[in-house]
Amino acid sequence: MTTRTASLAGQTTELLQTLIRNRCVNDGTPGSGHELRTVRTLQSFFEGSGLDGVVVEPHTERASLVLRIEGTDRSAPSLALVGHTDVVPVESAAWQRDPFGAEIVDGVLWGRGAIDMLNLTAAYAVVTRAIAQGTAAGAPFRPRGDLVFAAVADEESGSRFGVEWLTENRLDLIDADFVLTESGGAAVGQKPGIGVMVGEKGGAARVLRVTGTPGHGSAPWGAQNAAVLAAEAVRRVAAFPTPTVITPHWRAYVEALAVEEAARERLLDPQRLVGELPSLGALAGFAHASTHTTISPNIVRAGEKANVIPGEAEIVLDIRILPGVSADDVEGYLREALGELLEHVTIEGDHFGASSASPTGTPLYEVLQDAVQRAQPGAELVPMLGVGGTDGRFYRRRGVPAYGFGVLSRRWDYGTFRRLFHGKDERIDLESLELTVTALDHVVRTFLGERR
Repeated sequence: MTTRTASLAGQTTELLQTLIRNRCVNDGTPGSGHELRTVRTLQSFFEGSGLDGVVVEPHTERASLVLRIEGTDRSAPSLALVGHTDVVPVESAAWQRDPFGAEIVDGVLWGRGAIDMLNLTAAYAVVTRAIAQGTAAGAPFRPRGDLVFAAVADEESGSRFGVEWLTENRLDLIDADFVLTESGGAAVGQKPGIGVMVGEKGGAARVLRVTGTPGHGSAPWGAQNAAVLAAEAVRRVAAFPTPTVITPHWRAYVEALAVEEAARERLLDPQRLVGELPSLGALAGFAHASTHTTISPNIVRAGEKANVIPGEAEIVLDIRILPGVSADDVEGYLREALGELLEHVTIEGDHFGASSASPTGTPLYEVLQDAVQRAQPGAELVPMLGVGGTDGRFYRRRGVPAYGFGVLSRRWDYGTFRRLFHGKDERIDLESLELTVTALDHVVRTFLGERR
């Protein structure tokens, strides 16, 4: 490790600890998040760099910070590093360590946001400050194209106070020709392969409104209890088998896996894939989500008093759609799943965000490939379709290539990595922080440096 690499890694670790301790927890309500805390942290971090940036605050304390380093050549492509600063809530009792303590134990940093995605936001800030201070690899450096650093709010609840708001109201601040964001970097197979998110599934959230007949809880037999009807609706939509689709991204991922040929054939066969899922262990959930439009009933509400049979219930569905799936398809899946229960259920909502994907034949993708090979000789990028949502979709839908990129140590297979997202005991090893910030530094210097 060079002195400069050690410095970048140390700065990233220290900043990440502070970001975790800021507790910018977004529970989906406008009054949560408090991302202004991290904006103030970052403003302090950039003091003396010559970068002041712009702070936007669409809602009280729901703030984002955007910095731009202007390049020397207005015709050169620009690059944006987009990292969110909010995190999802925790169930503290389930954690082995304080989720906001940012403790380092045996070379591993624990805390909510350690991989989603405060690690990258911290690394983006460290690299941006180094560029602003005019040095790279110990030599004077000026980028040819603009470098944008965006620390944005509200990604964990749809980005209405973050990138969505910026796209609709201040696109000038965050616009760029290419974008890096979350959430690649985990090992794939043994070649070795490094996952890079080139796209993501779309979303079509819906609410099921269930109507029964209220009554006294002392005589439940024969009652049309909305809670009971809702329970059956939840069971049906959760179990509904949407079509299995072998996408090009799933095919590329399977080809990179270290599995026997017979298993590979089953994983690429729509008729046999589901039966093969248990063999994948921690990867099974990702494999299923990569090949299916998923319907997850995550919030259920019914009843107000213990002795009153509820006449109404509500089920909130998280629906993630594959490429090519339409709003009509989603409606059809729900109607088929509910069957005769539709007599008691109204499907509400019309949100529809299509799946998005970026091409791999771009100059930035070539630089990303070079960066992973420097980090792990012989490594190849494996293009993946993310099964969750990121801020990258707002760029891709405008035709701007956006990639989820990082470089994690070989201890991280994607199944393990993915399970920590929004889960308990979220953590990252210090080696991965070093690999990622070093790779990002190389990517920025190479992509925005002198014409290759």
